[in-house]
Amino acid sequence: MSKGPISQFIEKHYLHFNSASLVDAAKAYEEQLANGAKMMVSMAGAMSTAEIGKIFSEIIRQDKVHIISCTGANLEEDIMNLVAHSHYERVPNYRDLTPQDEWDLLERGLNRVTDTCIPEHEAFRRLQKHIYKIWKDADDKGERYFPHEFMYKMLLSGVLEEYYEIDLKDSWMYAAAEKNLPIIVPGWEDSTMGNIFASYVIKGDLKASTMKSGIEYMVFLSDWYPKNSTKGVGFFQIGGGIAGDFPICVVPMLYQDMEMHDIPFWSYFCQISDSTTSYGSYSGAVPNEKITWGKLDIKTPKFIIESDATIVAPLIFAYLLDL
Repeated sequence: MSKGPISQFIEKHYLHFNSASLVDAAKAYEEQLANGAKMMVSMAGAMSTAEIGKIFSEIIRQDKVHIISCTGANLEEDIMNLVAHSHYERVPNYRDLTPQDEWDLLERGLNRVTDTCIPEHEAFRRLQKHIYKIWKDADDKGERYFPHEFMYKMLLSGVLEEYYEIDLKDSWMYAAAEKNLPIIVPGWEDSTMGNIFASYVIKGDLKASTMKSGIEYMVFLSDWYPKNSTKGVGFFQIGGGIAGDFPICVVPMLYQDMEMHDIPFWSYFCQISDSTTSYGSYSGAVPNEKITWGKLDIKTPKFIIESDATIVAPLIFAYLLDL
């Protein structure tokens, strides 16, 4: 398929510096797929609130991603946008807000993410009502699931359909649920739904063990990776933090701790980040540093794009989709 106007514009004008890295990374991602490799996409930050689902959902549907790692916030915020979009408020002058302005937003039940406010009642509490029933049902039956599996159950059950406020095709979580795509959610406890689940455990309504843990996510990944890395697995990292740091460690863990010395390194690495490479910042560590940790091979194609992920990621995805 020939490239569309967005891709052609990128190839014509993105020739140097970070823009050239964007093109190089997109072409190398494409090459990985053409060679039969699989791809992990990790998402930190607030990409779901930034409505990355408008394009990432199509990446999922077209099998250009095979496993996802994301924060608990990204897992839930895509669904919140699905059911409460009209209640969100944009604050374009967010840089000028005073502490009193912020307090006023809180009193209105609006939780701010940069320039976007998530409505507590229509988003958080709407999900809480339905996800609790699914948690409780599993708890009563003595069943255990991962955080993303509970979300899949809620989406596929249809209980949220009455609330849909955006086109369902723009929800990356729904696209992932339809394919039963594996998702790794390290540190899920650090999310609104994680906090809510903890509150039910504290009250004695649910058992903590009903929710599978981060260690179990790593165990799952340690089984998935060897089975899927015959032709390579690439690593496309949006932002920094635990969403990227956790899953990338499966390779050195298998090599060093499990002594699986034939385990292949990640076959591609790209990180979109504006984190400064200094002061002990893992998120800002350049790809070469990962060689010393046994994550990347000396020959692994490596890219770092120092820019805003909400600008860069959609452009790379557009290139992969021939837009």
